[in-house]
Amino acid sequence: MFSRRAGRAAQADSVAVIGLGRFGGSLALELEAQGTEVLGIDSNEEIVQSYNGLLTHVVRADSTKEAVLRQLSVHEFDRVVVGIGTDLEASILTTSRLLTFKRPQIWAKAISEPHAEILAQLGVENVIRPEHDMGKRVAHLVRGSILDYVEFEDDFVMIRTQPPLVARDRPLGVLGLRDQYGITIVAVKRPAGAWTHTTAQTVLYDDDQIIVQGPKNLAEGFSQHA
Repeated sequence: MFSRRAGRAAQADSVAVIGLGRFGGSLALELEAQGTEVLGIDSNEEIVQSYNGLLTHVVRADSTKEAVLRQLSVHEFDRVVVGIGTDLEASILTTSRLLTFKRPQIWAKAISEPHAEILAQLGVENVIRPEHDMGKRVAHLVRGSILDYVEFEDDFVMIRTQPPLVARDRPLGVLGLRDQYGITIVAVKRPAGAWTHTTAQTVLYDDDQIIVQGPKNLAEGFSQHA
């Protein structure tokens, strides 16, 4: 039945998304829009029907059962996203079943800190907390000086902002920003222009936008420097 088609999808640029709620569903649609084949799985027939024709494959199934996952060839996928949020037991059981497979790289959504801790303890390397992560990001944007914000592991960030006074009107090579502030300005965008890499000869002005990278506290402090 469906498993044969899913097996073919697993050989291509494809992702299995388990749980098609707000997070899983929007993720699956975005992956499809980018040209990735998606196998969508959900236990709710109404939700499955709503994605029929929008995803490469979509099926109603109980993802907590290993035999079902194997029948759908999920063990043959390189990448699997567990988007189950509200049903904690289903999230944990599904993730546990996936971890018995050697192949998939797993991303799992957590709805709380304890949920995230359990997933990490199970061995999931990519734990996603959409509301928490978005809240942190928006908090930085609301503060005003930061236009965009991406945080990586070990408190390393990239920030899109405007050049503070200490970084303007002289070539970057003579400013010594890395030695003085512990950050690097890696790119600049002029008004109505495109992003370009900076060089030692780049001069920044107050109406530019820049990308600053470095440790979180240093990059944030620099972006707010008068």
